[in-house]
Amino acid sequence: MRQRLLSCVLLFTATTLLVAVPFLPAAEPAVAELGMRRELFVEDTLIERTRGDLELRIQRPQPREVVLTTDKPWEGNTSAYYTVFHDQDAGLYRMYYRGSHFNTETRQPTHPEVTCYAESKDGVHWTKPELGLIEYAGSKRNNIVLSGLGTHCLAVFKDANPACPPDARYKAMGRGRPVGKKGLYVFQSPDGLRWSLIKNEPVITDGYFDSQNLAFWDSYSKVYREYHRTFVGGVRAIMVGTSENYVNWSQPKLLTYGDAPAEHLYTNAVMRYERAPHLLIGFPTRYLPKQGQRVEPVFMASRDGVNFKRWPDAVIPEDAPADRRGNRSNYMTWGMVQLPGQEREYSVYATEAYYTGPDSRVRRFTYRVDGFVSAAGGPQGGTLLTKPVRFQGKQLSLNFVTREQGQIRVELQDLDGATIPGFSSDDCDPLQGDAVDQSVAWAGKPDLASLAGKTVRIKFEVTDGDLFSYRFGN
Repeated sequence: MRQRLLSCVLLFTATTLLVAVPFLPAAEPAVAELGMRRELFVEDTLIERTRGDLELRIQRPQPREVVLTTDKPWEGNTSAYYTVFHDQDAGLYRMYYRGSHFNTETRQPTHPEVTCYAESKDGVHWTKPELGLIEYAGSKRNNIVLSGLGTHCLAVFKDANPACPPDARYKAMGRGRPVGKKGLYVFQSPDGLRWSLIKNEPVITDGYFDSQNLAFWDSYSKVYREYHRTFVGGVRAIMVGTSENYVNWSQPKLLTYGDAPAEHLYTNAVMRYERAPHLLIGFPTRYLPKQGQRVEPVFMASRDGVNFKRWPDAVIPEDAPADRRGNRSNYMTWGMVQLPGQEREYSVYATEAYYTGPDSRVRRFTYRVDGFVSAAGGPQGGTLLTKPVRFQGKQLSLNFVTREQGQIRVELQDLDGATIPGFSSDDCDPLQGDAVDQSVAWAGKPDLASLAGKTVRIKFEVTDGDLFSYRFGN
């Protein structure tokens, strides 16, 4: 009797719940407005899934030549925190860095820190001009642009804000202590060489600033951004703030990295990626204090500048040439440039031989354009399916490379995952070889005008090759 009563109660309850709860249709999947922008695989916002013999694989830049050695008396073995950018109006590549030297026997610095300057016409051959600006050891025949406040980690950029006055076209951010107060000060210059403070007090004080803290005009978001170091539970971390005028900054926020483990991040090297300006990329330095204080740069990317996808593998390993195994001997510089006649690649720079040698060095490395992370298909082949996207334009072009037996095919599906007639992978002309901007064709026809403005899913089939980016356009 008790068991029958309990069964009736359960049946009544279940029936009541079924009647009381209305039917809710499944929510429509979000659709990304892709337009005609280029998309990379550096983070997973648009990736639905991967299957088969395919993985998302971090890429490493290729080592090239040494471009700078810090062998001047005002430079030395602890010269650091390099900034590199292309000043197109001046026809120059510019480099700024800290000049300093540490005596490993006395364990003391041998001279005050200064900010040094170098320039280049081609990004490979660099000169240190005798500027005649700052006196060192009784002479102004040197490449020093700043002494005293801010020199520990001055980070320079050219301000692309259309409202920027000419006398502030170049800006910089540097820390106070050991000269000045704790915090970050801001500077300006009409020519990138002669510097003055914008404000006599630090403009950012929430954080710890013994690192390459940087700021820049974000032409995509129309604000200034700054990224600086702090501590969270004894672990070095990165914060971000924004400003309308470069002086008054928002309360900084901590960057997040999804489920990536907490690691010491000593620098950040964040910048907009010019071929896909809705993306921010960075090369933070992972600091490993329990492993001889060694460091290694990693890669991260974000759409909002706060939430980043941080990849676990070092992009420049210690066995890249040469002398990168020592104390803080493997930093990426801030900046990425295209050199004359090298439209298929970007040059980045990294340091070596820090601390122990009589001087330190900067070496150039090269990335394929868009080549930070690939959808890498193995010999058996695999697929990557995007989330629903809406595009404009008439064609789909890819940046890819395949090996001898490799190929890439593309299929377009509707919102429900059904193949759109005429755009199956079987209809797709296989793409082979090495191209940074090759159109996809189905049965010999690349025209997608009939689908423009509609919602599709893209399925990439990659066999024995690497796919780096895709873009709809005209």
